[in-house]
Amino acid sequence: METSSLLKQIEFIKEVDKLKYILRKTKLFNSDRNENDAEHSWHLSLMAIILAGHANSDIDLLRVVKMLLIHDIVEIDAGDTFIYDAQKNHTNTDEERLAANRIFGLLPEEQATELIAIWEEFEEGQTHEAKFARAMDRLEPLLQNTSNNGGTWAEFGVSYEKVYAKKQVIQQGSESIWQYAEQLINESVEKGILKK
Repeated sequence: METSSLLKQIEFIKEVDKLKYILRKTKLFNSDRNENDAEHSWHLSLMAIILAGHANSDIDLLRVVKMLLIHDIVEIDAGDTFIYDAQKNHTNTDEERLAANRIFGLLPEEQATELIAIWEEFEEGQTHEAKFARAMDRLEPLLQNTSNNGGTWAEFGVSYEKVYAKKQVIQQGSESIWQYAEQLINESVEKGILKK
């Protein structure tokens, strides 16, 4: 491999270390410490490896793991948008597009093109892999909030209706995981940690 490619790759590796400093609203399981984006991405990737057998369709697991490892890299520039934010919709924004082009653009062209395409695939959520990856992305905070007596739901006054609507994405990636998630949501209402 030529030196210029290696130097670009090293520059990218240094840049994405910043993901460790991007704090999410959700907190670690049974904890009052906020999770950072790097922890989140690692955890989702491991979840996908463990739960892949529950996907609705056959999936390319390596592609799913790649999606999960890079899906939030844009937040280095764009910041984390809380999924229940009432002011800013949690969709692919212009800021995220600029961030994707800048950060992935540090890599050699072929790798940059591949990772931007994988990031776009996750954002669009249309392939089997993207649907399963997005299911993992919605499942983890659900597990965290139920372990923390409502966590961000309680902290920010998030209603059952909003939680249910956002978590339904899980169903597109895995019917069986959605059944489990739906049960957790309903149990959270029964326990009084999610208001209906």
